[in-house]
Amino acid sequence: MSLPSETALPDSPPVAPPPPVRRRVSFFAKDRPWINVVLFVLTLGSAFLVGTSWGLNYLYAEQFAADPNFRPEAGFFQDSRLIFLSVVYAIVLMAILLAHELGHYLTCRRYGLSATLPFFIPAPTLIGTLGAFIKIRSPINLKRRLFDIGAAGPLAGFVLAVPALFAGLAMSKIVPAIPHEEAIVFGEPLLLSLGGHLFLKGAGPGMDIILHPIAFAGWVGVLVTALNLLPLGQLDGGHISYAVFGSRNRLISKIVMGLLVVFGLLFWIGWLIWFFLLLIMGLRHPRVFDENEPLGKMRTIVAVVILFIFILSFIPAPIRGYNIVQAVRSIWP
Repeated sequence: MSLPSETALPDSPPVAPPPPVRRRVSFFAKDRPWINVVLFVLTLGSAFLVGTSWGLNYLYAEQFAADPNFRPEAGFFQDSRLIFLSVVYAIVLMAILLAHELGHYLTCRRYGLSATLPFFIPAPTLIGTLGAFIKIRSPINLKRRLFDIGAAGPLAGFVLAVPALFAGLAMSKIVPAIPHEEAIVFGEPLLLSLGGHLFLKGAGPGMDIILHPIAFAGWVGVLVTALNLLPLGQLDGGHISYAVFGSRNRLISKIVMGLLVVFGLLFWIGWLIWFFLLLIMGLRHPRVFDENEPLGKMRTIVAVVILFIFILSFIPAPIRGYNIVQAVRSIWP
């Protein structure tokens, strides 16, 4: 009995190596804390500069009410009172925005998810910034985690915005009405109306309320809370709505987008800008593993609280007099 002989296999043709995979490198793939720090400082500076206008408006409220053409004397930027009010405005505003973003960031860290530090956006706008954001690099696959991350930011920011708003209202001024063509008139959320009844009982017909810079920072914080709680796309409210309603959130998104158009026509043109920005960002929400996973009693209660916060914070016309209907009437009376 002989052993089987070894059979020589024919030489295989050379196989070309697979082409290199081109990986998409994201700006957020690597932490660069110095960028976050620089943006924070720049935003603090832009908020300070914008805060000078609100400080001037507050310091000289009576003079502006008596004479819309009044102008402070030269060198007013050196006034220590103005510098103090500008610093306070910037600090309070940044504290509210930072609390909001850290609410998201720390919740991500709690669940072991990778997220960037907050990125602030400096801008010489009416409030001194275009806001802040974090980038969550890890997928959020569990509905309860998605809810917690979405809710943590608005809750943290709101907790700071409310005392700032009320403390500022207690220091705000009531003056004779200023001609509206000479002033920017801001809308009032329900929360501000309630605070006005508590701290500004002397306000009535023919009178205007000049907000203390701290109150204005609180107003901005309340507005930011309402904007982020819109149940759309990747906004905080979109995360919360998807976690609560699952696939039914699509219908809610369509209804809210329609309302943005209506509100843009009737109340504030800025809602139309939000409408187009959200269309560009996309309204579809990434799915979780189990859309039917129950949130539990405690999270359900938090969801109701968040809805209540949204109702208190929402402002149909954050800046009055800027809507499509009024613009058309001004052109074709």
